[in-house]
Amino acid sequence: MSGKGKQTQRLDKILSHMGVGTRSELKKMVKQGRIYVDGKVVKDSGIQVNPEINVIEVDGERIKYREMIYLMLHKPPGVVSATEDARDKTVLDLLRKEDRIFQPFPVGRLDKDTEGLLILTNDGPLAHELLSPRKHVPKTYEARVLGKVDAEDVKQFAAGLRLDDGYETMPAELALLGHEETDEGTVSLISLIIHEGKFHQVKRMFQAVGKRVLYLKRVAMGELKLASDLAIGSYRELTEEELNLLRNDNAAN
Repeated sequence: MSGKGKQTQRLDKILSHMGVGTRSELKKMVKQGRIYVDGKVVKDSGIQVNPEINVIEVDGERIKYREMIYLMLHKPPGVVSATEDARDKTVLDLLRKEDRIFQPFPVGRLDKDTEGLLILTNDGPLAHELLSPRKHVPKTYEARVLGKVDAEDVKQFAAGLRLDDGYETMPAELALLGHEETDEGTVSLISLIIHEGKFHQVKRMFQAVGKRVLYLKRVAMGELKLASDLAIGSYRELTEEELNLLRNDNAAN
């Protein structure tokens, strides 16, 4: 029943990691004959198995073992990019129990009132690399900005801007998508690619040119784009292809 090699682990450790139950609960399940390995009923929850080789079933359902989790969330406004917060709802509160078991955390942050693409994972090394200042992984935003964005703004963003605290940003790619006339005045629809992640950076960049961000949405991180069919407030696991895009962004920088 045991698999060979270094990947062999206690069955109860594997199943508790997957959120099937506590070790005491798993002992009861074994006594009830509810756990099978390779088609045979398990008599001891502490047996050694290899989750990559042995077929583990609980109540007739196969358990797919994994250590890492990679989620794409369409973060809604009003939710904070944190693992816990005393006052506000966090992005972890949007996850199902079976995904929270893995203790994922947001890769970087989006402001509370900003929506859009947020990656959650428990892969610390990948998150660290994606957030490393020396990597300069590009982040793409779409925004509604109060004020008429023009060619002069595009040039200033391309040259880098001095923010309110004296920080000088890296060159950014600003594109005008259109204008709307509203009761407040002209609103510009823009796309912006930045290579840093300073606090309130997009808002402060527009403040530096005398304009105000009304609505902000992150639509891409590196080559990974927010799925168009992912409703606001919902999430799903990254596909293998999407995960490779993230890893390629990391390797390319």
